[in-house]
Amino acid sequence: RAYETSKMYRDLKLRSALIQNKQLRLLPQEQIYDQISGVWNLSSDQGNLGAFFITNVRIVWHASMNDSFNVSIPYLQIRSIKMRDSKFGLALVIESSQQSGGYVLGFKIDPVEKLQEAVKEINSLHKVYSANPIFGVDYEMEEKPQPLEDLTVEQVPDDVEIESDEHTDAFVAYFADENKQHDREPVFSEELGLAIEKLKDGFTLQGLWEVMT
Repeated sequence: RAYETSKMYRDLKLRSALIQNKQLRLLPQEQIYDQISGVWNLSSDQGNLGAFFITNVRIVWHASMNDSFNVSIPYLQIRSIKMRDSKFGLALVIESSQQSGGYVLGFKIDPVEKLQEAVKEINSLHKVYSANPIFGVDYEMEEKPQPLEDLTVEQVPDDVEIESDEHTDAFVAYFADENKQHDREPVFSEELGLAIEKLKDGFTLQGLWEVMT
């Protein structure tokens, strides 16, 4: 439900129910920072005159003669905000992300000084939003996690002293017989089908297997 009711914060919308009595229908946590009249939408050959609403969440343009002819551009979907030359003169160009369709939307604002101020303001709000985005979903954490400083435990070195023994012979650990000095002669084992060291008297292969298992 939270995802479905917060789409306006994330999705670029065309011809939606955005305007009521010439005023923007604000979303929760949304604030209007500026409203600019006399803004031409350059999507058609002759252009359409309308107005801008610049908020902390999105940019909304609507036509003066038809409120349903509008566009809502969330900062989340804005790829770039620039000024470019067009057949109508210097214009504000907003490029949306590929995820939202990769639209290139042009708007003309006169005079040029007013256009420059609008570009600067929109870029500034876009940076603020990018650093601290608003997704339209309120939540409360039931249990606040402890800070990392409280969870960090100082590592205490182990009180272990390693004594070196230069006379240790590693091969001694592999001798199966106590006090064994040399290998016994090899003999053929019919059970294994290969040559093995001759077993001590009283030992059998079966007995050695039983010890291992």
